[in-house]
Amino acid sequence: MESESKGRMGRDRERRMLRNGFLRLAAQLTGLAAAGWLIFTQVFLVTQASGNSMSPAVRDGDLLLGFRMQGTYAKNDVVIYEYGGRRQIGRILGRAGDVIAIDGSGTVEVNGTAQSGAILYPTYAGEGISYPYTVPEECVFILGDYRTQAEDSRVFGAIPLEDMEAKVITLLRRRAL
Repeated sequence: MESESKGRMGRDRERRMLRNGFLRLAAQLTGLAAAGWLIFTQVFLVTQASGNSMSPAVRDGDLLLGFRMQGTYAKNDVVIYEYGGRRQIGRILGRAGDVIAIDGSGTVEVNGTAQSGAILYPTYAGEGISYPYTVPEECVFILGDYRTQAEDSRVFGAIPLEDMEAKVITLLRRRAL
């Protein structure tokens, strides 16, 4: 009898330990899932590029990792923003107070200085705004790299900083997956 009750107590103790182990594992997994959710909804943004407005730097289908907690944005930062209910990608050309001018020959000037660089496509003014254009406070002026195909600030004007979702910190080419 005594050995039977010791055996039963041992099995009960083993079950309690096993149950406690499962509860600890479930709590750790829940904590890990909550931390992952917090990191990827509040700190980082993972999205897929749609369209070729930033070609060749960002191509259709590329995966982008963005940092959501960017305090300020600098000229030439590649950013993810929302406009018209859609997530867009573009490059910052000007910040609050900058004067943007685009002439008929495709020359872009910021504060009177001609902009050059690795942009392969000419930049023509859109029909949405008139130039010279002063970027309003709390806004940025964004252009796509594929200037002849991009819908950007030339069409819809400056983007409020509150519509900025993230600064792109890296990308993965879809062909590499």
